Amino acid sequence: MQGFIPFIVLVGILSGCGEQSAQPSGTDKAPDESVQSTHPSQTIDHQRVLKADQHSDDWMVHGRSYDEQRHSPLAQVNADNADQLGLAWHFDLPTNRGLEATPIVIDGVMYTTGSWSMVYAFDAKTGEKLWFYDPKVDPAWAVNLCCDVVNRGVAVWQGQVFVGAIDGRLIALNAETGEEAWSIQTTDTSKPYSITGAPRVIQSNDRALVVIGNGGGEYGVRGYVSAFDAKTGEQVWRFYTVPGDPSLPFENDDLAAAAETWGGGEWWKVGGGGTVWDSMAYDPQLNLLYIGVGNGSPWNRTLRSPAGGDNLYLSSIVALNADTGDYVWHYQTTPGESWDYTATQHIILADLDIEGESRKVLMQAPKNGFFYVIDRVSGEFISAEKYTAATWASHVDKQTGRPVEAEGARYEKGATGLIFPGPLGGHNWHPMSFSPDTGLVYVPAQEIPWIYEADDDFVYSRDTWNTGTNIAAAAAPEVEAERNELLKLVRGHVSAWDPVKQQERWRIQHQGPWNGGILSTAGNLIFQGSAKGQFVAYSADEGKPLWSFPAQTGIVAAPITYRVDGEQYVAVMAGWGLARIHI
Repeated sequence: MQGFIPFIVLVGILSGCGEQSAQPSGTDKAPDESVQSTHPSQTIDHQRVLKADQHSDDWMVHGRSYDEQRHSPLAQVNADNADQLGLAWHFDLPTNRGLEATPIVIDGVMYTTGSWSMVYAFDAKTGEKLWFYDPKVDPAWAVNLCCDVVNRGVAVWQGQVFVGAIDGRLIALNAETGEEAWSIQTTDTSKPYSITGAPRVIQSNDRALVVIGNGGGEYGVRGYVSAFDAKTGEQVWRFYTVPGDPSLPFENDDLAAAAETWGGGEWWKVGGGGTVWDSMAYDPQLNLLYIGVGNGSPWNRTLRSPAGGDNLYLSSIVALNADTGDYVWHYQTTPGESWDYTATQHIILADLDIEGESRKVLMQAPKNGFFYVIDRVSGEFISAEKYTAATWASHVDKQTGRPVEAEGARYEKGATGLIFPGPLGGHNWHPMSFSPDTGLVYVPAQEIPWIYEADDDFVYSRDTWNTGTNIAAAAAPEVEAERNELLKLVRGHVSAWDPVKQQERWRIQHQGPWNGGILSTAGNLIFQGSAKGQFVAYSADEGKPLWSFPAQTGIVAAPITYRVDGEQYVAVMAGWGLARIHI
């Protein structure tokens, strides 16, 4: 492959291979050959993931490592040679719907998902399809998904590949053949639950647990996250994110306490919401699993909780004991959530020097427009500042950690006027990345306003979105000139965010919103796909564009990088699909 660096697209994938001499000395760690195997998935276990930087040829788990930083130590492809990137191989998937998965690559084999929860295994060097699995989801179930029949990827562990199907099943496959090992229904099929997120595998004492949440908040469900024995599929624990019917015994004391923050009403009749539909992170030293909790069902708090209250644990980050699923601590980003400001966005763990002290922190840029730094040991609030346009609140109080809401932000007494962000969020599910080299978090941010207005005639229906708002109030003006002025406000950007100083260092401005997730590397690079169908490499220190590739379709997924036979590749799933938004 002389003369260019390969990359891969899955539509398709992209790859980058640099000249071996282009690799900066001292930046790439050699793989630990003692764990290489002809059956790659057999070698993936807790100890190997703990040493992810020593196995930098692979992308073994969803965020590359337990901390979900999505930063690779590989530097063979770097800011000096990125302009030599060229297509290595691509694969056209047999569907025309949205592609959002993060591929997993282990010892030269790539595992990924496409639409309808289909699973694929490829030779990561050549693109040869090794096997394919179709869970045969009933197409009629798609009515229960807000935003296309998408899936964000698999987990691979000790010879098995785990995938969550959109109809609520968790399925284990033989990693070598793709044959089904076991399948369990994680949801009540009489209710409109769905799964679009990627499972995570965590170590609990002497066994591995597969953790999966679910979606369906707008359709009227009660959120929870569950852990299953990786070998047998047996349920080990389940944590509900919102309290159920108060006339029945609560599952635990923490939910009883949470119920006190729901002021009257009969929220449980429409579920309450709080689905854990995407982000998780795991700290094995603290034995804590961190989950991001979604919006209320319906959105409008006056309908589900007419006497007010914070409505725990909606729009919260919750830390759970990884062995038992027991509550440890929580931090609520949007108390009394009423705008679809989920906290399901990407969670990153890191150790930062803050005011001269090394702190174990958790970082998140949820929908509400504030970038949060939280102590991940205790849940203590450290800091929060606006990373994008946010008019619903002026700031987050440093003493209480609570947002100070702007006058008129709530819509109990009428329409709000334009508010930033809207329900698409200042940042949605698209993964961000943290580079320890630059100290920056790269946030795929956006600016999309909304007008909120209560629906006084709201009646719950399983077949429609149960927001409790008048969606028509947010429609674009019919007058073309007014509509054009409004559309000028709708944009997207990459914010290079300093989490210690809580300020933006620089920005990459995009023409529109809903652009892809981000990968950073030790080669002083970040990669991102755009809604316009360009896959771009930028310098990580300045945001300077260095190379681009026309993928022929919009890209929303986050890229990965890996190395096979001494050659580094960059890969991304490309495809906006039919339903282009996640609310």
